[in-house]
Amino acid sequence: MPTAFGLAHLWAQGDGVIRAIAILLLLMSVVSWVVIVLKALDLRRYRAQARRVEAFWHASDFADGLERLGREVDNPFRLLAVHGRDAAAHLQGQDGSPRTPQLHDQLDLSEWVQRGLRHAIDDFVARLQSGLWILASVGSTAPFVGLFGTVWGIYHALIGIGISGSSTLDQVAGPIGEALIMTALGLAVAIPAVLGYNALVRGHKALVHRVNRFAHDLHAYFVTGARVMSRQADDSKVRPLRSEAR
Repeated sequence: MPTAFGLAHLWAQGDGVIRAIAILLLLMSVVSWVVIVLKALDLRRYRAQARRVEAFWHASDFADGLERLGREVDNPFRLLAVHGRDAAAHLQGQDGSPRTPQLHDQLDLSEWVQRGLRHAIDDFVARLQSGLWILASVGSTAPFVGLFGTVWGIYHALIGIGISGSSTLDQVAGPIGEALIMTALGLAVAIPAVLGYNALVRGHKALVHRVNRFAHDLHAYFVTGARVMSRQADDSKVRPLRSEAR
């Protein structure tokens, strides 16, 4: 009667180390998929917010532009506009704060606004990249975790074969084949994590490019009062915003 082999048999016959490795791989897989799904949903939401940028520049004034960007608290484009407005208003003494001499008074308007926008971008990029280290860690370590399970399983399989004194093919192939399953499980966990990481990084780069471009336009607007338009843009269709301190 042939002996049953497979995952169930590996789990039943495996010791505590094999079971711990299998549970660890399962947890790594679940965590990586959760991160992939959540970050993909975030990226989709940010892309939808990025499509409102052009509507911001077609607004009649700055307050109307903020409304068109949306009221989401994590909207990077709204946060950029607010940070740039507050920086310009503070340096120009239009925010109602006491105008005592401060170190940043040595900065001109361009440098001060650029500083505020850069801080907002850095905060957004840090929030955008949070959680990616999990995918990178799973993608790089899961194959070795599975390989360790394989080595451990083969070691115990060979010990069992030596004790039984039987070295026929059916006695050797089954236990060693089961041990190799651990390597396959490690690869099954690592491959989605690596692919998800690469896809998210590519999407994040495109999004950060749009954020930086919007920040550049905001910087030009707060410093010169007009948006820097590309040669391909139709200036006749863009209504310049009126600067507001509030």
